[in-house]
Amino acid sequence: MLSPKTILIVEDDPTSLEAMAGYFEVEGYRVVRASDSLELDRALVRHQVDLIVLDLRLPGKDGLTLLRELRSGSDLPVIVVSARTDQVDHIVALEIGADDYLDKPVNLRELLVRTRNILRRSGQQSRPGTAAPRPTRVELAGWTLDIGARRLFAADGTDVHLTRGEFELLSYLTERAGQVLARDQLLDRLSSREWSPYDRSVDVLIGRLRAKVEENPKDPRLIVTVHGIGYVFLGAAQSEAPVRAGG
Repeated sequence: MLSPKTILIVEDDPTSLEAMAGYFEVEGYRVVRASDSLELDRALVRHQVDLIVLDLRLPGKDGLTLLRELRSGSDLPVIVVSARTDQVDHIVALEIGADDYLDKPVNLRELLVRTRNILRRSGQQSRPGTAAPRPTRVELAGWTLDIGARRLFAADGTDVHLTRGEFELLSYLTERAGQVLARDQLLDRLSSREWSPYDRSVDVLIGRLRAKVEENPKDPRLIVTVHGIGYVFLGAAQSEAPVRAGG
């Protein structure tokens, strides 16, 4: 029997914390509670956490600061929840590396569904399937995307950190190199949620990827905008297939 997934909820309001924690526990998840940055740090040391639900308004270090610190060395999935309704906060959180963002008051059912979707995607890499395997390494204009290790390497061998969302988007684009992919198609791939024409998640991720892989992000040659539709990956990728046993 599989062990239950562990959700770390970082929330300083006791009522909100217990509402979210209780809902997850009823659904079979293991929940770790934290109310500030110190308790967050202790929880990450003591527990094997699968996903973090992070409030932005916290005593001491706020949620955006904590998210920056997490993303400096981890791609642990993070869903930001906040009473801040300013779109700037939404965009900044996604730019830093949040996997999703929900406004308060949080619809607990929606939070549960989004959590399940993110956890399912994060576990897909290790699940066996019947489809033909993807190449393990993709070469793109001097960059090497290691699909199995979920890592990106520069031409000089430098390991370039990718958040989970950045990796999933770049992997999806390279898999469909030369195909024009609509924003809603990409957004559905990343978050499996109902798309809103005002959701800039894909554009934010594209901007972050261009800053990492394009020689000139303002004049992109690998990830190109198709105005009014979406994006196309034009890197002349060469793939190295996984080694398979002969038969």
